[in-house]
Amino acid sequence: MLRRLALTAVVPLAVLATAVPAATASGAASSGPVPSAAPTSGPFAAARPALGPLPMPLPLPGFLDDGEGTGAGETDEARTRLTVSVENSGVPGADGTFELECGPTGGTHPEGQAACDRLAEAGATRAGRQELFRETPEGTMCTMIHGGDATARIVGTWEGRAVDTTASRRDGCEIARWNSLVPVLPDVR
Repeated sequence: MLRRLALTAVVPLAVLATAVPAATASGAASSGPVPSAAPTSGPFAAARPALGPLPMPLPLPGFLDDGEGTGAGETDEARTRLTVSVENSGVPGADGTFELECGPTGGTHPEGQAACDRLAEAGATRAGRQELFRETPEGTMCTMIHGGDATARIVGTWEGRAVDTTASRRDGCEIARWNSLVPVLPDVR
């Protein structure tokens, strides 16, 4: 977004910089002298900026290009490192604490590549980035279906954003949330 704003501001300025000298030259000949805000005497009279084409814009710093930096091979996935703790899932080998690293895939997560693929899929859409780790808002109407005693906590960094969330299967909203996080969390259906 900031990149678009910066680029849309540069183009009109370049057009304006080339149009202003032409407009003032033609306007001065037809209507007489034009008042100027520039000083004509004193110490600042000699320090008049030369109007002309603006220089080409430089590459944007990291904070303006969504933090992607200038490297073509860099991805948000490289900034994903999560600790996933699961209890009472009922799935053999799924309970415990696992490390998950993406870009390249690493850690002790039993389904590391599939989990990284799911995170990348969710990160590809704006809604996915906003909703994936968001807890169910207080007061949300949820079905009173108990999906089991499984609980999980996910802590770390996903696409450069801090994550600290818990998940359970205590009602319909939480079941749906848990299922959206499979295979980061074990499939207990």
